[in-house]
Amino acid sequence: MDALKNFFDTLGGWVWGPAMLVLLVGTGVWLTLMLRGLQFSMLWFALKQAFKPHGKKEDGSDHEGDISHFGALMTALSATIGTGNIAGVATAVVLGGPGAVFWMWITAIFGMATKYGEGVLAVKYRVVNKKGEMSGGPMYYIERGLNMKWMALLFALFGTIASFGIGSSVQSNSVAMSIKSSFNIDPWITGVVLTVLTGIVILGGIKSIAKAASIIVPFMAIFYVLGGLVIIVLHIDMLWPAIDKILTEAFNFSAAAGGMAGAAIRYGVARGVFSNEAGMGSAPIAAAAAKTDHPVRQGLVSMTGTFLDTIIVCSITGIVLVMGILSNQSPAGETGAALTTHTFNNMLPGPGGWIVTFGLIFFAYSTILGWCYYGEKCAAYVFGDGFVPAYRVIYVITVMLGTVASLDLVWSAADTFNGLMAIPNLIALLLLSKVILKETKDFKAKRQSGELP
Repeated sequence: MDALKNFFDTLGGWVWGPAMLVLLVGTGVWLTLMLRGLQFSMLWFALKQAFKPHGKKEDGSDHEGDISHFGALMTALSATIGTGNIAGVATAVVLGGPGAVFWMWITAIFGMATKYGEGVLAVKYRVVNKKGEMSGGPMYYIERGLNMKWMALLFALFGTIASFGIGSSVQSNSVAMSIKSSFNIDPWITGVVLTVLTGIVILGGIKSIAKAASIIVPFMAIFYVLGGLVIIVLHIDMLWPAIDKILTEAFNFSAAAGGMAGAAIRYGVARGVFSNEAGMGSAPIAAAAAKTDHPVRQGLVSMTGTFLDTIIVCSITGIVLVMGILSNQSPAGETGAALTTHTFNNMLPGPGGWIVTFGLIFFAYSTILGWCYYGEKCAAYVFGDGFVPAYRVIYVITVMLGTVASLDLVWSAADTFNGLMAIPNLIALLLLSKVILKETKDFKAKRQSGELP
């Protein structure tokens, strides 16, 4: 086992090395330039599309798709708003310093263009399966857009394997450990409850998952963000010093500072990508299920996911942590979820720690639901639609196993396969960037002529 773990640690270090981070951010920069900063000029329009009921066709019927724009966004956010927003940000701040928060913002800004491109291609190249449901995502736009079936199969295989780790067992382990720490409830009890709740939801497919996500995600995000805002207001005198610290250390390359800017860039970019998953290829699988009249409309909605995940939720965590460091209320020697929990608790005695605990529980559970959908679509692509029931059973079993097993090896393997998913997806985004631009121009022209609202 140790040899296998060392293998995945080594492979994962290569996969998530500087070349990958340059490819991830570089793809976002390229799409931003090609689309002329669309994530800035159309952000408000995109947010309105995400949160308003979508119109129907002139005959009163729905547009093609399985779920609403909002449902698709919440399903994608259910998988992205997770432990990365709490534990990931804390790790970035500890290893990269306060300046890492700034580079998370930069990653998100360019990541919005990447998410937009993924959403556009997901809808454009989606297909209807034998059950009459939409199937889409990188495996379909790689196959149909680039005619590279072998690369599409690789993506889907990597996605299937990753889902059992980063989607189910790792998340259920986080929930079990958090509940054990806060309420002293045995992990196996948490496992039984979590397994039953997961099974009930995922058996209903994407519509059931989207319905659950549409309730859980807004509730948990608002609950967490409001808690963070209360802390910021109560310690408002520390807000500007915290922001100044973030900006100063983001560009502090001096030898006296130990070249902190280099570590800030490395960990800020890495944790930012881990949190919002822009370029990973997971979110477009949910985007493909949306009821929409044009690929660009869903692409814009998908883009808002990165904004909400990193610019809003991660920023709250990062700013509170830096305020805590400056006011000596962030315990030294801690990292991850424990650091965030203790900082919130110290700065908002009583409910502060509970906000993080409940946030972590709901964040992780929603990630389990979202990744089940991603994994089953990847599995169906590789093994056929008939494999979906078996996949769901295996997935539910891994949820239970995650609460009672040691996951060092699983985490290393899942992290590696999650990174491997990004490689074929990013290649496809770059090679199909002209298609993304063409669809964008078509959407704008049809809106200008009144053909589309």
